[in-house]
Amino acid sequence: MILIQRAAVWFLPLLLLACDLDEVPSFVPESSVTNYRLEMRELVQDISRYARSRNRDFIIVPQNGVELVTATGRVTGAVETEYLAALDGIAQQGVFFGLETVDQPSSATESERLRGFLDIARDEGGVTVFSTDFAVTERNVDESILLNEEAGYLGFAAPRAELDTIPDYPAVIPNSNRADIEDLGFSRNFLHLTNPQLFSTAQELVDAVVETDYDVVIIDFFFIGVPFTAEQIRQLRFKANGGRRLLLAYLSVGQAESDRFYWQSFWPSNPPNWLLDEVSGSPGNYHIRYWLQPWRDTLFGESGDYVDRVIDAGFDGVYMDHIDEFEYFEEL
Repeated sequence: MILIQRAAVWFLPLLLLACDLDEVPSFVPESSVTNYRLEMRELVQDISRYARSRNRDFIIVPQNGVELVTATGRVTGAVETEYLAALDGIAQQGVFFGLETVDQPSSATESERLRGFLDIARDEGGVTVFSTDFAVTERNVDESILLNEEAGYLGFAAPRAELDTIPDYPAVIPNSNRADIEDLGFSRNFLHLTNPQLFSTAQELVDAVVETDYDVVIIDFFFIGVPFTAEQIRQLRFKANGGRRLLLAYLSVGQAESDRFYWQSFWPSNPPNWLLDEVSGSPGNYHIRYWLQPWRDTLFGESGDYVDRVIDAGFDGVYMDHIDEFEYFEEL
């Protein structure tokens, strides 16, 4: 028996060498040939490179997945300078409140870990940090505002995890100003409103935003599947006090969404090779092999792609979501 086992161990490498590379046995795990963090980092960089080839001032802000700022995913790792050079901002949810539960402080350990990466991005890359907390009670909202200011972040306290409403509190937007905001470096606050479900019409949403003095507004490119009109985009560009603001369009790069223009009705039963299972707890969102070319073509570089539509509509940049999708594949 021992001789047979030894013979099998000796023979297996020869068998693999004899195989055509296209015929490698299916039991070889995908994780052995795919660096998911590298692929996401390169996707963001390629989108940035393409968008800036069309508009050199186009703004790139990835949300979550902040571990990508270092080579090892640890704060002690080498800084990924090429990645940071592709960004204008970096965003994270739940740094101080709501990481696990709305209106509850995030754990001190996780908060400190996230801040380590955000501080690297700010200090080494010179990018603006967007921090979206989830807080409802006035005490927690005030604390979120204070902690973000002390950290040197642009903070926003969202009262709902759905990001579908404009906060009533505080009555005066923190650090509101009349300045024209032409660069993220001059912004002092932002509104995160990427879900339009509580608004009856696109114009109702536009009117609500126009009545505010936020320096940066993050909204969806579409209102229930229909793009905003050129006139609505023009209106959104200005604060209530007359100053110009920046508009960032939400863009999911790590998951596909069934309510987008690119979605095909037959995909759930006959999916393309890059489309995987529906995300648990998020109906309409699907895991994807985001490194495959057909998905990349959907986002940029091809006729009718997502980024070109955003640029042509007049947005100042994109706010990329699901950057942390690499974690899903690493855990498979």
